[in-house]
Amino acid sequence: MKYHLISGACGFVGRNFVKHLLKNTKDIIIAVDDLSIGTHPTTWLEDKTVKKLNDVEIIGSDGRLYFWKKDFRVFLNDLLADPNYFKDGYNLDFTKFNDVFHFAAIVGGRAKIDGDPLAVALDLAIDAEFFHWLIKAKPERVLYPSSSAAYPNSLQREDSAVALKESDVNINGDVLGKPDMTYGWTKMTGEYLAHLAASHYGISIVCIRPFSGYGEDQDLSYPVPAIAARAARKEDPFEVWGTGKQGRDFVHIDDVIECSLIAMDKIHDGSAINIGSGKLTTFLDLIELFGTFAGYNPTIKPLIDKPVGVHSRYCNMDYVKEKLGWEPKISIEEGMRRVYNKAVELYV
Repeated sequence: MKYHLISGACGFVGRNFVKHLLKNTKDIIIAVDDLSIGTHPTTWLEDKTVKKLNDVEIIGSDGRLYFWKKDFRVFLNDLLADPNYFKDGYNLDFTKFNDVFHFAAIVGGRAKIDGDPLAVALDLAIDAEFFHWLIKAKPERVLYPSSSAAYPNSLQREDSAVALKESDVNINGDVLGKPDMTYGWTKMTGEYLAHLAASHYGISIVCIRPFSGYGEDQDLSYPVPAIAARAARKEDPFEVWGTGKQGRDFVHIDDVIECSLIAMDKIHDGSAINIGSGKLTTFLDLIELFGTFAGYNPTIKPLIDKPVGVHSRYCNMDYVKEKLGWEPKISIEEGMRRVYNKAVELYV
């Protein structure tokens, strides 16, 4: 029996990893989330059976998901304070975690990143507590989710946009490019801590830089589901933040999960990889695609006063293809069709 820990387990990425592990393994999952952003597991799991044990909920009839509604920093301090925390309090007898997935973070859409940057900076505190615990707990493998926001803004302007390579973030160099707001700074710092955890403490860890991840169960604070919902309702005029000409590299959450698990098998030194499609898609392209699904051609209404972030952000996937032998499986047409169909189900 294996035991895995997932922090931020109820956010978009975390809950999809939880569902994947429940479906594809027989392992025990320790899930922690304070629900400040995510939603309770009974809102997104089919098996809603719940049994209480002290301050934990054991969810599912097979009893494999243990859920703590708690600030992850408090949870880690509890583990450090009591070496027998799981055995004495919850009848879980294991010596260390197999896989650890660290998704706990203050994050959101562009409005959150630009509008409340010091709240996002709390991620520094979360990561500091995490790495402090990590080097003592020494799990078998660790996934640290960095972000495409770690890349220098200077490479993502209208007149200088390039396909971003892993080496464009040089945490061990003398010159660092300016990343995207506090979220980018936090993730770049986390990558450096991951490098130290591997080189100084022998932790097997890989960092991933997902680009614009999306999926059917993402909330409306993110652009893809918000655009899909407006298309499903056939809104006309169709509002878009900025001019709509800004572009992103959209990658489906199922591809993010698959690539992440392969990376955990093959990379152990704290280095980072891109996860994306390697293609730039503008928000106007997205609106056109969703309009095709909906069968109409709306008038575009730009909202120039809204935050838009960098002009163009997309990745070079050559290193991942060579190192891991991996390429994304879900095309943007297939993935966005899934999102659109869900939007019709929810909002029409």
